[in-house]
Amino acid sequence: MDHAHNWRAACSRRTALRSAGAGMGYLALASMLGQNTRRARGSDSQSPNPLAAKAPHFKPRAKRIIFLFMQGCISQVDTFEYKPQLQADGGKRGPEGGTLTASKFKFKQYGETGSWFSELLPNIAQHADELCWLRGLHTDTPAHPQAVVQLHTGSANAALTRPSMGAWLLYGLGSENEELPGYITINPPSSLGGAVNYGSAFLPAHFQGTRINDAGYLPNLKGPVATPLQRKQLDLIQAMNRDLAASPSAPDAVDGIIQSYELAFKMQGIVPELLDSSREPQALLDAYGVKPGPEGAFARQCVMARRLSEAGVRFVEICQPNWDHHSNLHNGLKKNCAAIDQPTAALLADLKQRGLLEDTLVLFGSEFGRQPTSQGVDGRDHNITGYSMFLTGAGVKQGFTYGATDEYGIHAVEGRMHMTDLHATLLALMGLDHEALTYNYAGRDFRLTDVKGSVASQIFA
Repeated sequence: MDHAHNWRAACSRRTALRSAGAGMGYLALASMLGQNTRRARGSDSQSPNPLAAKAPHFKPRAKRIIFLFMQGCISQVDTFEYKPQLQADGGKRGPEGGTLTASKFKFKQYGETGSWFSELLPNIAQHADELCWLRGLHTDTPAHPQAVVQLHTGSANAALTRPSMGAWLLYGLGSENEELPGYITINPPSSLGGAVNYGSAFLPAHFQGTRINDAGYLPNLKGPVATPLQRKQLDLIQAMNRDLAASPSAPDAVDGIIQSYELAFKMQGIVPELLDSSREPQALLDAYGVKPGPEGAFARQCVMARRLSEAGVRFVEICQPNWDHHSNLHNGLKKNCAAIDQPTAALLADLKQRGLLEDTLVLFGSEFGRQPTSQGVDGRDHNITGYSMFLTGAGVKQGFTYGATDEYGIHAVEGRMHMTDLHATLLALMGLDHEALTYNYAGRDFRLTDVKGSVASQIFA
């Protein structure tokens, strides 16, 4: 009888829904947010709000992360990795073959730390004493698709899809804001793994990233009907969802669906205003270098990243593509650095001025580095054995360098950090033990760092 009653109630509600009208934009948005009905067979039980804030494993040094991803690999020996021996030996044969190629750009030291920057990054150089350099990084594969996926998920094997690091953070800590997604990616790579880089894989789908573009466009945000009618439609659908959730055969993800619809509805009111950077003072937009068209894309992303972080988004990633300089190295670097130098520096200054750097961690870097030897007439090939990134903000030492490469910048020889070590360190800064942050799937416990990873506590403030 109960089953028959529930079935009649569901049929009645479906009829009511059809008569009320369908096509609500927030339903499509909720689906895009990752709220689907696939079963997520894991170790955590579905809570009434799976995105509710959770207690960290230990006291966090940072509350949120902004990742500035230079897709394609910035040439560190032409930007911020000055190698006097390379400059002196340019034109000679390298220790591992190839012709050593000195940088054509002028370098000089900045700040009390005397950090080296080339003439391509004069604005970021003004923050020299605030940066924490990781100069001993290395990874496993020189192919962009696998390396990008490994940077984002910890695994270079695209056939064995793993959750992205943003999804792991959201799974471990939940969201700070009930009206926004906890994980947003702006202009992510459409290739090189695509959605895998911000996906949730076998974690429940509500932990995946929400994709937007640099104009603040979020697909399906507004529906074709007025808000009061949307609310009525949503109440009807939610009642059906609760009926389904109460049944013994309900998929595990139904509670997540209920929450996603509510989140999507709330987002319609707050997101358009939040993503509208034109509301910022013109002087601030000028400081970031915001301008119309593709040339201003990265600057717009930086403004949006600050606004989203200030609103409580846990993890924001922004992307600048086209650093893959196998040819046209010098003109390409001039163009790319001009696009990111002023906005990056302005983002750091803006975060600091607002007090957000006290609990926001900023990461800047690529999937690997570039060789000190020449490739063709004007290019450099990939280097996975030694390259750099920088951190700044919450939890890390300022004006500090951890690790180093050899005299030519080929191999990491001090403070070596594999990608798993970077992931373990980022999680630790957010208050998470990478060995304890696990999810049971297919009969085993998985984690972002798999079975490796060491925390570089030497960089902690």
